[in-house]
Amino acid sequence: MIKFLPLLFSSLGRKKTRTILTIGSFAVALFLYAILTAVQASFDSAVAAGGADRLVVMNRTSFVVPLPYAYRDRIARVPGLVTSGLGVWFGGVYQDPKNFFAQFALDPGTWRDLYPEFVVPKDQWEAFLSTKSGAIAGQSTARRFGWKVGDRIPMQGGIYPGLWEFDLVGIYTGTREFDDLTQFWFRYDYLKDKAGGDIANMVGWYIVKLENIDDTVKISKQIDEMFANSPYETKTMTERALNQSFIKAMGNVKFLLVTIGAVVFFTLLLVTGNTIAASVRERTGELAVLKAVGFSDDFVLRLVFLESVLVAVMGGGLGLVAGHLFTLRGDPTGFFPAFYIPVPGFILGAILIVATGLVAAVLPAIGARRLSVIEALRRL
Repeated sequence: MIKFLPLLFSSLGRKKTRTILTIGSFAVALFLYAILTAVQASFDSAVAAGGADRLVVMNRTSFVVPLPYAYRDRIARVPGLVTSGLGVWFGGVYQDPKNFFAQFALDPGTWRDLYPEFVVPKDQWEAFLSTKSGAIAGQSTARRFGWKVGDRIPMQGGIYPGLWEFDLVGIYTGTREFDDLTQFWFRYDYLKDKAGGDIANMVGWYIVKLENIDDTVKISKQIDEMFANSPYETKTMTERALNQSFIKAMGNVKFLLVTIGAVVFFTLLLVTGNTIAASVRERTGELAVLKAVGFSDDFVLRLVFLESVLVAVMGGGLGLVAGHLFTLRGDPTGFFPAFYIPVPGFILGAILIVATGLVAAVLPAIGARRLSVIEALRRL
């Protein structure tokens, strides 16, 4: 059938506007599919990135309610821990409130042991340890704002009022495709000294790393019982479970994405089917001549299917490539930590392209196969 491609392209060129619009419909649909796949992958990667061997200790009331800094040493003495650390959400504004990205203070003494998947060059980490106002940004955030090591980063505090200035001493990368490269880290002691007052003696959450993942339930219970009936009771869960709870709080996102995708592809199916049916009707005489000179009914059937798939591949391939190029720039909103199309997403997209082309051509192809040469020529 490959040698008949010139014939197919000639048929598609008969009504150039219609062909271009159909190809464009596929391109738009697959571009939307690519973006929806990237969004779903972002939610999935947020869960996958959460370490099953890391526990998050937060306030029992809510994640946004802080915990006393005094809990730090008591938590660190719990048996069965490799190390422990803390985090404080900063919530500052860089240039414009729309420029959202995660910023938090941390304990640099334990952070690398807690998160070995984040990679910071040795000299940059040493600069972080020696510079009180030092900060480290994720590769995606640095690229987004054009930051480079040595820049001075001013931010307007939200939770912690005033103008804050940070010296960018490092840029971190990840060891996995879905690692969050949008974060901005700075030292807790800098926050504590500059903020002052009672607020400086509070932290957002604690993170602990387990020696044995089988001790998850036991250690979680032990930590929570340690602070039971206190003014600041705790709730301890795995990092992965916490990430899942955040996603669930947003609703059934996966169902919404699947529903949107299904509606788009169903509409595309109708548009493509109508295009192929019109093309077959216009070429009734040509198909009759092909049969008259010896080509079989099955050949005509395959020819119509191939034409439909060709349109689908041209438009769908264009849409997938455009979607991939779009995601390479990262999430334009800054909301999603990882924004990419996974390999299974490309495979499913290719399957959907071919399947849509085949299904759309079923009725026109069957009609072309059943076409009677005598009746077709009589219509002419």
